[in-house]
Amino acid sequence: MRNAGFFWIMALLMLLVDLYVFQIVKMLCLGSSPRLKSIIMTGYWTVSIAAIIFFLFLPFLNTERWPKNLRNYVFATIIGFFFAKLLASVFFLVDDLRRALQWAVGKIFFRNTEGENQVKDGISRSVFLSWLGIGIGGTLITSLVHGFSNKYNYHIRRIPLTFPNLPQSFRGLKIVQVSDIHSGSFDNRKAVEKGVQMILDLRPDLILFTGDLVNDRTSEMEGYEDLFSRLQAPMGVFSTLGNHDYGDYVRWPDQASREQNIEDLKKLQARMGWRLLMNEHVVLERQGQEIALIGIENWSAKARFPKYGKMWEAYPGTEKYPFKILMSHDPSHWDAEVRPKYGDIDLTLAGHTHGMQFGIEVPGFKWSPVKYVYDQWAGLYEAGNQKLYVNRGYGFIGYPGRVGIMPEITLIELV
Repeated sequence: MRNAGFFWIMALLMLLVDLYVFQIVKMLCLGSSPRLKSIIMTGYWTVSIAAIIFFLFLPFLNTERWPKNLRNYVFATIIGFFFAKLLASVFFLVDDLRRALQWAVGKIFFRNTEGENQVKDGISRSVFLSWLGIGIGGTLITSLVHGFSNKYNYHIRRIPLTFPNLPQSFRGLKIVQVSDIHSGSFDNRKAVEKGVQMILDLRPDLILFTGDLVNDRTSEMEGYEDLFSRLQAPMGVFSTLGNHDYGDYVRWPDQASREQNIEDLKKLQARMGWRLLMNEHVVLERQGQEIALIGIENWSAKARFPKYGKMWEAYPGTEKYPFKILMSHDPSHWDAEVRPKYGDIDLTLAGHTHGMQFGIEVPGFKWSPVKYVYDQWAGLYEAGNQKLYVNRGYGFIGYPGRVGIMPEITLIELV
C-alpha cells in the first residue's frame, strides 16, 4: 500500500483551499436567486467532496488496473480543478492582504477617532479581484479540458542548422528527431499512425529517437510495435534510453523482473529495426566522408533522475571525426557535462521535458512552468560552436493532453 500520510495531507490541503474559495463563491452569489444559489453551492461541494474522498481512498485503490482512459482523465480533472482553485486563491489572498492593510492603518493612525469607523466601513472585499480570480481559475480548467483534444495534434518543426565544420557530403542531410513516445499513455491507434505517416512523408535520411519509448513496461508497446517498425531511413534509425525506459517507477516483484523488462525493451527495438546506442558511438558514412553519432543512456543533472550514461565509454574514438552528434535524453546533461568536458560535440539532441505539456508559444515568446526547473526545455539553444535541440515530445504522460506546447516531430536540416 502506498504512503497514506501523503494522501491525507493532500486531502486536507484540498479541503482548506475549497473552504477558502467557497467564501468568495458565496459572496459573488449574494445577488442570485435562491434556486441558482442552491445549484451553484450543491455543484461546488459535490465536485469538491468527491475529489477529497478520492484522494483519501487512493492508497487503497489499485488504479493500475483501471482502464487507461478512465485513470488518465480522472487524475487530470481532479488535479486540474485543484490547481485552478489554487491559482484563483492567489487573487483572493491579494485582496485579503489589502483588506488587512486597511484595517491596520485604521487601528494605528485613526484609533479612537471617527476615521477608524470610516476605514472599517470601507473595508469590503474587491468584487473585481474576486471575479478576476474566478476568471483566471476558470480559464485554466477550461484550457486543460480543451487540451485533451491536442494530445495527438502533431506539429512538424523545421530547423535548419549551419555548422562550418560539417563535411561537404553531409550538407543537406535531413534528420528527423522523435522523443518521448510514451506508448503506455496511448489510447488512439489511428491518431498515432497518422503521426508515424507524417514522419515518413518527410523522407528523412536519418531518424533519431531520444528516449522514453514506454512509461514503465515494455508490454506497453503491444499494439504499437508494428506502427513504429514502419519508421525507416536510408542511414538508419537510432535510439537511446530515457528515464522511463528503465522501469524505475514500478514496484517489480524482484530485481530480476526489472532487468528482464529492460532486456525485453532492447529486443523489441531490435525487432523494429532500431539500433539502440548504449553508451557507444557509430560512424555514419556518406559519399566517402564520415561523422560520429554518439548515444548514451539517461544522464541527468537533476537529483531525482538517474545517471546511467557513461560518456567516458561512448566518446573515445570519436576524436578523429570532424563532426559529432550526441543523443542524450535529459537536456540538463548539456550544461553539466557535455559543454564543460566535450567541447567538440557539435549537436546534442534531447527531449524529456515535454515542455511540461503546458505553456505559451507565440512567435518571439515561449513560456512554461518547466523553465524554472530546466534552463533548456524546448527548442534550439546555442553556446559558442555547440548547439542543443530539445524536442517537445511525441507522446504524453500524466496529463492526457497539451495546452500551448504541442507534440512535436522535428525535421533538422544541416544546410
